[in-house]
This record gives sequence, C-alpha cells and structure tokens, in this order.
Amino acid sequence: MDGLLRYFLGQFIRRGTMTFTAASGASFTCGDGTGRAVSARFLSERTQRRILLNPELALGEAYMDGTFVVENGSIADALEILLNQPDMVPRWAGLQWWLRYFSRHIGQFNWRGRARDNVAHHYDLDGRLYSLFLDADRQYSCAYFEAPDATLDDAQLAKKRHLAAKLLIESGNRVLDIGSGWGGLGLYLAEMTGADVTGITLSTEQLQASNAGAAEKRLTGSARFLLSDYRDIPGQFDRIVSVGMFEHVGIGFYEKFFRRCAELLSDDGVMVLHSIGRSTGPDVTSPWITKYIFPGGYIPAVSEVIPAIERAGLLVCDIEILRLHYAETLKAWRERFLARREEAVRLYDERFARMWEFYLAGSEMSFRKQNLMNFQIQLTKRQGVVPITRDYVAREEAKLRGIESRRQPRLQLAGE
Repeated sequence: MDGLLRYFLGQFIRRGTMTFTAASGASFTCGDGTGRAVSARFLSERTQRRILLNPELALGEAYMDGTFVVENGSIADALEILLNQPDMVPRWAGLQWWLRYFSRHIGQFNWRGRARDNVAHHYDLDGRLYSLFLDADRQYSCAYFEAPDATLDDAQLAKKRHLAAKLLIESGNRVLDIGSGWGGLGLYLAEMTGADVTGITLSTEQLQASNAGAAEKRLTGSARFLLSDYRDIPGQFDRIVSVGMFEHVGIGFYEKFFRRCAELLSDDGVMVLHSIGRSTGPDVTSPWITKYIFPGGYIPAVSEVIPAIERAGLLVCDIEILRLHYAETLKAWRERFLARREEAVRLYDERFARMWEFYLAGSEMSFRKQNLMNFQIQLTKRQGVVPITRDYVAREEAKLRGIESRRQPRLQLAGE
C-alpha cells in the first residue's frame, strides 16, 4: 500500500513540496521542492485506500473524520499545493470524472421540490453559523474589492453599489431579486434608489431574516420577500437581478431560467446576472461539494450560459469578469471563521467545523489556483436600453456613494 501511495501521489504532485507520512510510519516527499513545505499524515490504511480509489470525495471526508491530518501548515496550505498541479484531477481518477460528466444532468435535475430541498440543506442551517464569518449585511457571494486593503464590509457594499449602477434603477422601478439571500441587496436597492423590490428565496431562514430586516429599516412598503421559486413568481419587472443563485439552477434548466426572466422583464428592462463561472469549458461538480455543501449545484462555463441566453431572446449588453475577487472574499471568510471556530464547534460539532474549514479553504484555492472566476452579465430585450459605453457605471456609483453618505447616521458627540 505504501508503494502505491508514494507512486500515485508522486505522479500527481509535481509542483510545490509536500511530505506524507503513511499509516505505517513511512514518509516520502512529493513535488519539485519549491515553495513552502507542507506535511500531512494518514492515520489509517483505509483512508489511504479510499483516497486512491476516489480522491475527490475521500480527501475531504478523511479531513472531516480526522484521519488525514495536516501537521506542518494548514489544510488551506495543503489544498493550495494540491489544487495547483498540472492535472486538475489525478489521472488515475479520470474515469470517475467522465462518469460524473455524463451523469451530471441527473444530479442537477432541480425540479421545484428538489430545488427546495437543496436550498434547505445549506441555507437553512443555524443563522448564527453565517454570522461567524460573513459581513454585517450577511452577503454570501463574491465581494467587489475596489482596493487591495478594502475590508470585507467595504467590499460587499461596493458589490451592491456596482450591481445597482449596472441596473440603472430609477425611483419607483419594480425590481425582482432572484435568490435574495438574507435580503441585503434588495434592502440596499430599495433604500438607495427608491425602487419597489420583491425578493424571492427558497430558504425559510433567509426569508424570516429578510423580512425582519425590512421591518427594522422601515422598508416594508418598498421591499418584500417571498418564499417562491423563480418559475412561479408572477408579474412584470423593470429590473431583475440575481446574485449567487444561478449556480443552483442546474444545467438542464438554463434555458427555462432565461426564458422565464425574459417573460418577467419589461420591454425596456435591464437584468444583471452575477454568478460563479469557469474560465475553461464544461466540467463537473466536486463529489465532496455535492454531498456535503451544495447538492444539485454546478458552476457553469460561460460557453454553457450564452447559448441559453440567446435561445431565450435576450441581448447580452455587457460581460464583466471578476477574477480574484472571490478568492479574497473566501480568504476573509476563512480567516473570520477560524477566529471563531470554537463557536462553530459549539453550534454543531468538531466534524462539522472541519467540514466548513475544508469547504472555505478548498473554494478559495480553486479561485486562486484553478479556473474559477465570477461573471456579471447585463441583459436587455432590445437595443438602446443602456448607454453605449461603460462610463455610466462610474457615474452611477458616485451618485450612490453620495446617497450612502447622507443615509449614514450622524455621530453624536459626548454631551450632545
């Protein structure tokens, strides 16, 4: 077993420096000797066999179970090496990749009931968990770092502002937020632009928090949140925005999604879709992510999205690629989670905390070392709805900054 482990890991790890100690006590080093050295230990031969047989699933499970331990460095350091190899998937696992690729439509067949169950699996966790690592507004999607030293809260505010600028919202516009999360974006649009916002989610936890936020900000007349599927929401809207939800649609439903958006969007309307994407071609979802984090989820290649938009009759007006913004977002989330890790253990248990740490670290390194990015696609139903140059984005952002500054509560001096 030790010989097989040494051979296969040596074939895969050709960059960086990683030392492994097998369950027998034997040690070996893989890589080209560059970078920071990381060492890890297998605590059982069963773990070694499982990782050789199904590396994409078994590594995360072994870390969760405590049978794969990083001794020098962190799991983030280990994944930085493992996800920075010439082959994205170990060659000996190539057959498993093809089997997953050809069956991915089945795993992503997200009809209404299944979509609700998938959302509940991740988003209906104890709300205190997300408060451990998200910003104050609980934005659970890629932030927009206008400056390298921006805080997470500043970068998430900049994301909302950037999206609002692209939507070109006018006071009184009817806005639909598909996948409204904890309501932060919808409440921002209602408060800063005077829009009439409807947010839809499939998470009961998020729904309660969103409507509570609207009541707290006294925006219940202009911002409402509903437990609804995008396929079922009625009405016409001047603006549609969807952030971090498209990854849950499922590849077989892309055309249905965009056709429904086209039906809901007014003739002079504007839509902005913000999603994680792949810079390379179609792929599969990690089996570990599917099992433990996002069942039914999939990160699309841009080449899989554009044809569905075209068939729905929508016009692409602008595409912006956000490259390392999510890597920086995930780094901030990971650091904040680790700073309050013991609270997560008390909420759930040690295995859950290791699972979440693996999820955040693996996601960050996938953006930092592999082919993931975020895209924002601006859509309309006809030509001439948005300006012909991007200059308006900066102008709209400047206008929104001015409104934000006027909305901030005045600091009260001592004695006033």
